[in-house]
Amino acid sequence: MEMAIRFNSSSSFSFSIPSPNSRTVYSSSAPLSKQLFGLSLSSSSAPHSFSTAKTALKLRSGNSISRKPIQCSVSQATETAAEKKSQLKRRRDIRNIAIVAHVDHGKTTLVDAMLKQAKVFRDNQFVQERIMDSNDIERERGITILSKNTSITYKDMKINIIDTPGHSDFGGEVERILNMVEGILLVVDSVEGPMPQTRFVLKKALEFGHAVVVVVNKIDRPSARPDFVINSTFELFIELNATDEQCDFQAIYASGIKGQAGLSPENLAEDLGPLFEAIIRCIPGPRIEDGALQMLVTNIEYDEHKGRIAIGRLHAGVLQKGMDVRVCTSEDSCRFARVSELFVYEKFSRAPANTVEAGDICAVCGIDDIQIGETIADKSSGKPLPAIKVEEPTVKMSFSINTSPFVGREGKYVTSRNLRDRLYRELERNLAMKVEDGETADTFIVSGRGTLHITILIENMRREGYEFMVGPPKVINKKVNDKVLEPFEIATVEVPEEHMGAVVELLGKRRGQMFDMQGVGSEGTTLLKYKIPTRGLLGLRNAILTASRGTAILNTIFDSYGPWAGDISTRDQGSLVAFEDGTSTSYALSSSQDRGQMFIGPGVDVYKGQIVGIHQRPGDLSLNVCKKKAATNIRSNKEQTVILDTPLDYSLDDCIEYIQEDELVEVTPSSIRMCKNPKLAKKSR
Repeated sequence: MEMAIRFNSSSSFSFSIPSPNSRTVYSSSAPLSKQLFGLSLSSSSAPHSFSTAKTALKLRSGNSISRKPIQCSVSQATETAAEKKSQLKRRRDIRNIAIVAHVDHGKTTLVDAMLKQAKVFRDNQFVQERIMDSNDIERERGITILSKNTSITYKDMKINIIDTPGHSDFGGEVERILNMVEGILLVVDSVEGPMPQTRFVLKKALEFGHAVVVVVNKIDRPSARPDFVINSTFELFIELNATDEQCDFQAIYASGIKGQAGLSPENLAEDLGPLFEAIIRCIPGPRIEDGALQMLVTNIEYDEHKGRIAIGRLHAGVLQKGMDVRVCTSEDSCRFARVSELFVYEKFSRAPANTVEAGDICAVCGIDDIQIGETIADKSSGKPLPAIKVEEPTVKMSFSINTSPFVGREGKYVTSRNLRDRLYRELERNLAMKVEDGETADTFIVSGRGTLHITILIENMRREGYEFMVGPPKVINKKVNDKVLEPFEIATVEVPEEHMGAVVELLGKRRGQMFDMQGVGSEGTTLLKYKIPTRGLLGLRNAILTASRGTAILNTIFDSYGPWAGDISTRDQGSLVAFEDGTSTSYALSSSQDRGQMFIGPGVDVYKGQIVGIHQRPGDLSLNVCKKKAATNIRSNKEQTVILDTPLDYSLDDCIEYIQEDELVEVTPSSIRMCKNPKLAKKSR
């Protein structure tokens, strides 16, 4: 069969399609379009973009098939902008990359292997797992929360590496970090393939025009399916309107835990050499603009001795230690400062430097009031760079001072001034978060990208000694043309087939609409994809684990705003509420546990209005959990043994998911309690 492709220009292309019986062997190192389609192209002039050309496929029968062009996000760029971009110089001795992926796809483990093989550590040095996750909460939860910088040297090439969070709630970290790099390593699990956060980070990287190297990680898993993952990733590129150059990505197959990589899944090298070579070959060096000093601050760190440390990539000029600079917030808002110390990233630490040239990532000390998004520019002729833009928050929670009878027992900072200062200080680093004053002087509204985003802030504050109360999470709605729009998210649920019915029923009650269902590997697992209101996700994680007996895996990411979906009931059971202040007793709990599941055991101090359990029926029920057995002089004929059920141990995340509109979570450094909101408490039944 012969086929010809005709373009609207004077250039002509031709290729031949091999017969079905012929066998073609494709190289994994070839561009992806050639691997997928096996095309051999010849042209009399420069190659054209497949995304912008209108094609007509003519068969021998004379019938034609017309295809609409793929509209790429950069196809409307002006010729002047393209010419200007091509005239920029590039450094050949540096590569700036970010490692991005969905949560738990192995980014940080892969960075561990890269650091070890680049000889960052001594041979006899003890190195813990997940080196980049240095925060205590990151190690406890097993996720990356804050982006971190490091660098390695491979064949005289300096590679600056930025490890980024994988959870969608911390997408703001990823968005601002993409300003510092020219390319990304997109890490994808060899079984799961592209997931919701994969789509989000890839979309942002493509909008920046970054080069992409796809790393199919965990290739040593028994159920790995690399062909499916590569095809799914390629389809994702097409859906996101990637350019032809971006679609021709290099695929690397790796096992981060073993420290191996290769160009094919069956033939891995003994080290990560193929990955390092792909970084040098496929990701361009940083662009250098001729002109005055310009550096965009994309991250802030704090040191007890050096103060605030501004981190960013030098876009133009040369930065020197002791140099007088201009700090620009906008064209009209500038101030002057002096660089007291200068650092670059070498291996796993910061190294002092006297001079930093354009293209490198550095850390600047001496500017006490520096903020993320500001530009460090030349003192005389400096101009600000475009500000960093991040997605708007979708969930909000109220923070207020602790008003319980136990206030001040365990916390160090309890006043509204302490709370206000700490919340507004969080905005200096956390760009995706917003803080507003509430209706009263001791109440503040904190908005974030999700409940986990705000929960991490709460956990950090309680570890710092703060004591306060938080209300239930609420979605942030919009009003457009007198219509209420609410945020919708894409939820993917991986669940065994025997529990699929219960999960589908649960998501249906929460206004979820299924748009895709497919099998995952050969393990009898099904992947469900839903579009669901963010309201329906509040409290869903525990409910879905209960429905699937702990086997379901839920992942979500923001999709868009849509029409109000209707009322959603997120909890069918009421709460068991303490009737009076006192200390719980075994005698009282033995009869109380017949009413539902308890949160407390004997010997625990409680106060009136505190939630001590889950009622087995709708509506709240007041209980006296402090009642003592009456002492009499009548001897009993035998000893009575009280058997108590093990109380539920709810974490901070569980408590925030549990509470309703008229309930609060009391947070202290030592305890987490739930109580009824005295201002909104309903009449107990």
